Amino acid sequence: MWEDERNKRGGRWLVTLNKQQRRLDLDRYWLETLLCLVGEAFDDYSDDVCGAVVNVRTKGDKIAVWTSDYENREAVTHIGRVYKERLGLPVKMTIGYQSHADTATKSGSTTKNKFVV
Repeated sequence: MWEDERNKRGGRWLVTLNKQQRRLDLDRYWLETLLCLVGEAFDDYSDDVCGAVVNVRTKGDKIAVWTSDYENREAVTHIGRVYKERLGLPVKMTIGYQSHADTATKSGSTTKNKFVV
């Protein structure tokens, strides 16, 4: 939860999937996400990871890795780069990082990314 003390200043790396990707990619990406967390794949920054969440929705699905401090640029970008690589996402595809504070106060369906990889 955003309100948890460890998450208040955090954010999330967000991977969005369209409806067609559910059958092909959702389970594989979610499994790899969990393996990243359990296996501490983020090197010295594994302690900066708070958890992960998957949202299955009619319009499309989302998978996110939560971190503890959006101001720690070095940790956040390292986690994002490793995560993107582990998912096997194409180089041209970008994933965005959003702070929980920005997400909680958004005034539309999108939140501005603080970082992209």
